[in-house]
Amino acid sequence: MIRSPAVAGSFYPAVAAQLEREVDSFTTVAEPLRKQRAIACMVPHAGYIYSGHVAGAVFARIDLPKRILLIGPRHYPRGARMAILSDGSWQTPLGEAELDGEFASTLKRRFPPLKEDEVAHEREHSLEVQLPFLQRLCDGEKAALRFTPIVLGPLPYEELAALGGAIASAIGAVREATLIVASSDMNHYESDVITRSKDRKAIEELLALDARRLYDTVRREEISMCGYGPAVVMLTAARLLGATKAELVRYATSGDINGDRSAVVGYAGMIIH
Repeated sequence: MIRSPAVAGSFYPAVAAQLEREVDSFTTVAEPLRKQRAIACMVPHAGYIYSGHVAGAVFARIDLPKRILLIGPRHYPRGARMAILSDGSWQTPLGEAELDGEFASTLKRRFPPLKEDEVAHEREHSLEVQLPFLQRLCDGEKAALRFTPIVLGPLPYEELAALGGAIASAIGAVREATLIVASSDMNHYESDVITRSKDRKAIEELLALDARRLYDTVRREEISMCGYGPAVVMLTAARLLGATKAELVRYATSGDINGDRSAVVGYAGMIIH
């Protein structure tokens, strides 16, 4: 199965040369960066004009392995609540990115609630928008890039934590460097002041690597962080894999781009070591 891009031409350029230039503009810095080994990261998934600079700042700092696990929220009420794909590839303007059947099979054996489901992934943008960054930064070794996509609907904490535990177990079993990427925007459509205040509370729990408190804080404070479920899964797995530190690489809101501070979306980029 080859998945065609759902948001090329809207969230990011549909023409390869334009897309390469845009990704490069978000990942090229004046001073050369020392790339870091990372267990996991969290990046936003809005249109590149709004959040590409945040995602790019994260990916540019990571020594990317060839095996990537992408976990994002399901924005459309279609398909399984825990949907994975293990066979085929995803097309972007930069070429095809191969799915990692070996890792997906290992994970499904450890966590049967994960269901193969093309419908849940068909229109979802939260993972698709990450691929051009990964393809471009792996340029020259693009053929070696393998990824596993998982999208999640609304789930209780216990199921998210169980999935995180299974992911840590699967990564340990394959014995190959794997980066866990959680895709999430932060608070939505409140004023810049309110959004920054709410997001600060969620970011504090992310920095503390505390999955349970992140889950509880988002729900208690009514923070409309669309990917808090994927973030909980990521934190749970990262802690089990030995993570001891989280770093906030960049934070911004849509108001920083369009000047409208009355109703913004927050974007946070984080690396977990």
